[in-house]
Amino acid sequence: MGEHWTPAEALIHREILRRRGEMLVFTNGHFDLLHVGHLDYLEKARALGDALYVGLNGDASTARLKGVGRPIIPALERARLLAALLPVSAVVIFEEDTAEALIRALQPDIYVKGGDYTLDTLNQEERRAVERAGGKIVIIPFVPGKSTTATLKKIMRL
Repeated sequence: MGEHWTPAEALIHREILRRRGEMLVFTNGHFDLLHVGHLDYLEKARALGDALYVGLNGDASTARLKGVGRPIIPALERARLLAALLPVSAVVIFEEDTAEALIRALQPDIYVKGGDYTLDTLNQEERRAVERAGGKIVIIPFVPGKSTTATLKKIMRL
């Protein structure tokens, strides 16, 4: 099980990983309503390295990017839920709309995104930050039909 860290704490622990020669995998997102698709994705991401840090969009960022009524679950609760999952080493909440600054700071060995992205549709600042630091980008396919949007649509039909 992981922890919820500030960006400064994540940097300290990143340096420890580096000194040990361990590989850091990083991903980011909103993770508003956890579902099996998230778990599958995080398990596959964690299998790529020695530690998995999850950058979590904060409440203001999620509201800007996802729209009215989002997030459903506040960031601190989302962070606690994510950190409790076995594949997750640490969760870092960020308030910007992209994880670029966090990626630049952490310099992950592997940056993972979900299957709705390609190298061309990935945020190009995030992509450049990974590539400049010598990291690798991996796209992990989603579990079909499992998404927060699909879950919310199902709830709305009730």
